[in-house]
Amino acid sequence: MNSHDTPYQDLAEIERLQLLLARQQAACAALPFPDLAWRAQRLRALIAALRRHQDALVAAVDADFGGRSHSETKLIEVMGPILEARHALAKLRRWMRPKRRHTEFLFLGNNARVEYQPKGVVGIIGTWNFPVYLTLGPLVAALAAGNRALIKGSEYAPQTLLALRKLLAEVFTEDEVAVVGGGPETARAFTALPLNHLVFTGSPAVGRQVMRAAAEHLVPVTLELGGKSPALVAPGADLADAALRIVHGKVFNAGQICVAPDYALVPRGQALAFASAAKAAFARLAPQVGGNGEYTAIITERHAARLNHLVSDALAQGARVLSCGVEAGPDKRMALQLLLDTKPEMAVMREEIFGPLLPIVEYDSLDEALALIREGERPLSLYAFGFDGAGRRRLLRESHAGGVTFDDWGWHVFQHDLPFGGVGNSGMGSYHGEEGFRELSHAKAVFTKRRWFPIGLFYPPYGNIVQRLAMKLYL
Repeated sequence: MNSHDTPYQDLAEIERLQLLLARQQAACAALPFPDLAWRAQRLRALIAALRRHQDALVAAVDADFGGRSHSETKLIEVMGPILEARHALAKLRRWMRPKRRHTEFLFLGNNARVEYQPKGVVGIIGTWNFPVYLTLGPLVAALAAGNRALIKGSEYAPQTLLALRKLLAEVFTEDEVAVVGGGPETARAFTALPLNHLVFTGSPAVGRQVMRAAAEHLVPVTLELGGKSPALVAPGADLADAALRIVHGKVFNAGQICVAPDYALVPRGQALAFASAAKAAFARLAPQVGGNGEYTAIITERHAARLNHLVSDALAQGARVLSCGVEAGPDKRMALQLLLDTKPEMAVMREEIFGPLLPIVEYDSLDEALALIREGERPLSLYAFGFDGAGRRRLLRESHAGGVTFDDWGWHVFQHDLPFGGVGNSGMGSYHGEEGFRELSHAKAVFTKRRWFPIGLFYPPYGNIVQRLAMKLYL
C-alpha cells in the first residue's frame, strides 16, 4: 500500500465490490446475450472516449511515474487499445457466428455446432507499468464477447485510476463497466469474488495467489505474468542492428515491460563487441537520461533500489558492469547498465529484471543456447536475430515461449490479430484478437437431432443389427 491508499479506502472499495458485482450479475440476467449492435456501439464509444481523454491519460500516467515519456504513453496506452478495439469491430460479426462442426459418422445427417456465449461478469486486475493498455486490452475482449466488466486498478497508478474512472463513466453505466481502486486488501477481496472469469496481469508470485483465491469459486483465470525473455543473437548476425533493437526494448518504458528482452545471448567472443554496440545504441536512443522527458522514470524508489541491488549483487560476485550513464538518480531515471561475466547464481540471472539492466551471456553453439533457455522457466517472449529459415524453424520447435519476434523485440504483442499470453510460469490463457474473444466466451456445444433420425436404434435392449455392425466397425 502506498501513500495514496488507506485501510479506510480499502474498506469502502471492498463494500462497493459486492454491490457492483450484484448489479452486473442482474444486468447479465436481464440481457444474457448482447447482440452485435450492443457490442459494437460500446467499442466505438470506447475508441471515441480514448481520443477525447488522451491528454488527460498522458498527464495522469506521467504523474504516477514521476516522469513518463508522453510519446510512449500515446503510442501504447492510447493507440494500443484503439487498434485492438478497431480490430474487434472489423472481425466481430464473424467471431460471433456459430461454427458448424461434424457429427460422428454414426450420427450423420444431424446438426452439430458451437455457439459462443458471453461468460457474464469478467474481473480485470490492471497493473502499473501500462495501467491503461493492460487494463483496456482485456476490456476490449470482454466487451467483444458480450460480457460486463469489473476492473481493479493498480494502487501504484492512482492518478491513472482516476482518469480511467472518469473516461469509463462517460461511456458505460456501472452495470456494464465499473472501476474500483484500493490497495492489497481490496485486491484480495476482488480475487475472492464469484466472477465468471478473471484476467490478471502481474508477477508469477502474485499470479499464484490470484489463482488460489479464484479456485475457491472455480473461477477460470487468464494470467499474464512475464518472466526472463531471452534475446538470442545468431553467429554472423549484424551486431549493431541486433544491439539497437534489444536496447530499444530496455529504453522503452525504461525496460519496465513484461515482454522486454531480459538478457542477451551472443556467440562466444562477441560480448565486448555487442556491449560496445549496445552502449552506442543507448547513446543514440537516449542521449540524455536525467531530466529527459522522453525517458521514463523508474516507478518507485523501492523498485529503483531493487535494480541497484541487482547490480551490486552481480558486482560482488565477479560481474563487470559497463554503464551507459548514471544509475537511478534523484529523478528515478536510470541509464542502461550492461552486465558482463554473469553467473547463473546471480540474482540478476534468476529474477525478472523489469528495468534497464542487460546481462550479456556468451554461448558456443545453438545447442548450448537452447539448453540455457530451457533451463529456466518458460518465458513470455523470445527474440532471435540473424537466423535463417532453418534456424528459425528449429527455435520455434525446440523452445517454449508465449510469443516470438524475429529480428526485433516485442512487436508481436502489438499485432492484435495474434494472441497474447504466456506459457508455464509466464502465464496461461491469452487475449487479443479472436483468441481473446474465445477466451472470454463459453464455447457451448449444441447437437440437434433431426426428427427422422432413428436414434432409438442405440437404445436398449442391446444387440440389434445396427449396434452389432457399429461394434464390428469400430471395436
